[in-house]
Amino acid sequence: MAEKTGIADQFELIKTYARQQTLDPLKGSGRWVGMGLLGSVLLVIGAISMTIAFLRVLQEETGTNFTGNLSWVPYLITTAALTAAMVLLGLSIRKKTL
Repeated sequence: MAEKTGIADQFELIKTYARQQTLDPLKGSGRWVGMGLLGSVLLVIGAISMTIAFLRVLQEETGTNFTGNLSWVPYLITTAALTAAMVLLGLSIRKKTL
């Protein structure tokens, strides 16, 4: 009869250990992942807003420089600025992980 109690105790110990090592860390990381996703969404919304604002400034505040056949130049400048910002952010992230 003592063996059954020992096996049941061992099974309960393994089950408790598995829960402690797998489920509890996942529950704790849910808030961390949620905040990261929220931050990412807000960062994307801010980047889109800033890009549109920069485009509007180039279109409206440069007078007649970018009109007619040159109306595509503000889009090119905005795309180049956004690409440069993405490259700089990527290099910044890459340096920290190495």
